[in-house]
Amino acid sequence: MVDIPKNKKVILFDGVCNLCNTAVTKTITFDAKDTFLFAAIQSKKGQEIINYLKIDTSKTDSIILYEPGVSYEIKSTAALKIMNDFGGLWQLTRLLWVFPEVFRDYIYDFIAKNRYKWFGKKDSCMLPTAALKAKFLE
Repeated sequence: MVDIPKNKKVILFDGVCNLCNTAVTKTITFDAKDTFLFAAIQSKKGQEIINYLKIDTSKTDSIILYEPGVSYEIKSTAALKIMNDFGGLWQLTRLLWVFPEVFRDYIYDFIAKNRYKWFGKKDSCMLPTAALKAKFLE
């Protein structure tokens, strides 16, 4: 299994999705507490974590937030937990918890289903710059 520092959370994302890559870049910008590490779902480390957690990616090809020794979350719950960690004005996203998960995931799935059409797709996973390399699991 992948060695992950105890004080870190891992975000697994679709490495060829333009929307997902933009979200990763923004997450790095807002991650003032240096909480998150990243791995593309398509990467070797991403697959190791998915296999370890026994996640059926045919049922979800979305964001996965993994907190080692605690839990993992998918879809809208993962996105909200990530945003809640940012602090500041992002705390307003806590208001979205009033909506039932089934409703939040319906909206999430609609966007996820159309993400390539609306935002495009890369031919391969993004390669982090040298400055960001430490934020990605290899």
